[in-house]
Amino acid sequence: MLVQLAYGRHGLNLELPGDRTVVLAPRYWPGLPDEKAALFEALDEPIAATPLRSWLKPDTRVCITFSDITRATPNDRLIPWLLEYLQELPAAQITLVNQVGTHRPNTRAELEQLLTPEVVRRYRVLNHEPENPEALVAVGTLRDGTPALINRHVVEAEVRIVTGYIEPHFFAGFSGGPKGIAPGCAGLRTIQSNHGPGHIAHPRATFGQTEGNPLWEELRDVALRAGPSFLVNVTLNERRQITGVFAGDLVAAHRAGTGFVRSSAMQEVECPFEVVVTTNSGYPLDLNLYQGVKGLSAAARIVRPGGLILLACECSEGVPAGSPFERLLHRATSPEALLAALRQPGFSEPEQWQAQILAQIQQHARVQVHSTLPRSVIQACHLDACADLSEAVANELHRQGPTAQVAVLPQGPLTIPYVRDG
Repeated sequence: MLVQLAYGRHGLNLELPGDRTVVLAPRYWPGLPDEKAALFEALDEPIAATPLRSWLKPDTRVCITFSDITRATPNDRLIPWLLEYLQELPAAQITLVNQVGTHRPNTRAELEQLLTPEVVRRYRVLNHEPENPEALVAVGTLRDGTPALINRHVVEAEVRIVTGYIEPHFFAGFSGGPKGIAPGCAGLRTIQSNHGPGHIAHPRATFGQTEGNPLWEELRDVALRAGPSFLVNVTLNERRQITGVFAGDLVAAHRAGTGFVRSSAMQEVECPFEVVVTTNSGYPLDLNLYQGVKGLSAAARIVRPGGLILLACECSEGVPAGSPFERLLHRATSPEALLAALRQPGFSEPEQWQAQILAQIQQHARVQVHSTLPRSVIQACHLDACADLSEAVANELHRQGPTAQVAVLPQGPLTIPYVRDG
């Protein structure tokens, strides 16, 4: 059987034995017939909040936060429509802040691609600066006493509009909602504390779990301390068509959106698989190996101990090279050594959470990566390269015997697979 994987911009075809293959994908939802009208209706009839227009006065200072280039949020449609809704306010009273978290800042060309050149030309558009003390304001502390630092423009605005896209998230439960403020617009120290080894290793810090997830609950509390925020989140199908708009109260509207995504994304299987093929949902989500850990996390939920995970992740931007994630992997002699280092008191480095999750997966299963990265780069990250996915599957099935089966996640972490009673 032929399966098309989400890979880069154009996808990747994979030939697999039909009698031994199970394909797991989100339930398909058609796009809304009029996306713009649905957005305006949601802004006027929000969830657990008054209409957005009632939040505005002629002199109101507004801050809009938006997803960076590593997310599939249709900013190029969503943000111009939102600004049209706000057109009675002078452009000088509106600031747009890019939710980069700990990611690299986006270039002007990338911002124009995200938001349209007209928006970038007319409005003040800023990359969040997680390591710049002058750009941050403390809104109390985290549970361990670390300052809860948030972007100054977000905190000082009279109205905060938090935009984004709701999808399953491998340790925060779901993207969107409070994540548009923290970690999206949080200080590096705050993110490092919240994403520390204890939270990452917590059993409820996983796909589909928000309530009872200490990592997400702390992010929620920090975001609420920044002041009342109006949420504008969307859900998408694989064609990046908007399938739902969830606007209003930061927590209540997000809860409604996660319920919608959960009903689509959750896929039950009877038992684990010897082989799992996964992706990171294609461009722009598979720009680098750092993001690819999300696809591995989805696969790890249904692979047998000692089984094989094959990740198809284009990685057109590398690991990325020189990133804290790459440096952590290079410094460690093995996944086990990395986890041992993380357990040392006081150890705290940017992006350690991604390295921790990757190492935890490697303790459970073998991992091979199909990408545009040179084999030497993959090996330096303690991973094996895979030149031919179909051949790798065939070889592993032959090695495991006639009862072995393969599961495929063509959309990667947009699917939340789980083992029945698991």
